[in-house]
Amino acid sequence: MAYQLLNGKEISAQIKSEIAEEVRQIIRNGGKQPHLAAILIGNDGASETYVAHKIKACEQAGFKSSLFRFKENISEQKLLDKIKEINADDNIDGLIVQLPLPEHISEEKVIETVDPKKDVDGFHPVNAGRMTLGLPTYIPATPKGILELLKRNNIEISGKHCVIIGRSNIVGKPLSILLSQKNETGNATVTLCHSRTKNLKEISLQADILIAAIGKKEFLTADMVKKDAIVIDVGIHRVKSDKTKSGWKLKGDVKFGEVAGKCSYITPVPGGVGPMTIVSLLQNTLAASKKEIYG
Repeated sequence: MAYQLLNGKEISAQIKSEIAEEVRQIIRNGGKQPHLAAILIGNDGASETYVAHKIKACEQAGFKSSLFRFKENISEQKLLDKIKEINADDNIDGLIVQLPLPEHISEEKVIETVDPKKDVDGFHPVNAGRMTLGLPTYIPATPKGILELLKRNNIEISGKHCVIIGRSNIVGKPLSILLSQKNETGNATVTLCHSRTKNLKEISLQADILIAAIGKKEFLTADMVKKDAIVIDVGIHRVKSDKTKSGWKLKGDVKFGEVAGKCSYITPVPGGVGPMTIVSLLQNTLAASKKEIYG
């Protein structure tokens, strides 16, 4: 059986136009234009790219966006004060602080300072707790995007064995909770693997849905995948290439060339999970501007 690509680029464009239409309707009815603020510290190339994509997506969806840039050496206190100032600004609906942060700044303090009502990344302990309990909340963008990608491709999750490789607070852990919840994008049996899992290959070979989010380039190989499995590649790595104009190309956590032949469905890199992550952030910001979660 030939594999099918789970095309995140296509589906995210679809969702973006649905959001844009809703925003036009809100503004026509005298409502407020959704407004997303982003904080970017330093000049990390990957972070610059992600933030640029997010701002462009805001434009396409009819949102207002504000970017606050700071130098690498900004003091922790100055950053926390800026977050509090944005928290108090009623014109701003959602706030994201682009990670990773410089070493002298506590990620934990930054995440906890963002108002849960504006935490469209879904990282605040209040939102993480609400998600764990199955209450309405902002779901972290990458897990949310993955669930949407499966749903819009009519892939049945209920009763399936999902194996996730990687236990980060941003992807692996929340995704393991969401996939096992009692709802239409859940009801799976989930195994969460990581760098200390001893019989990883044995477990991954049992997966109906296999999610690679370990952050290691081309880690998942064909001998770890059972026939007709669904493979979701969350990884993104820049690799030097003399075949592209930019001088580099993107690879994932999955060795696509050899794994694809064994799958029923697989996400490409780029164009798979990445665009879905950005569009999920827009969905969360729209929900924040409509006060859907916290009223």
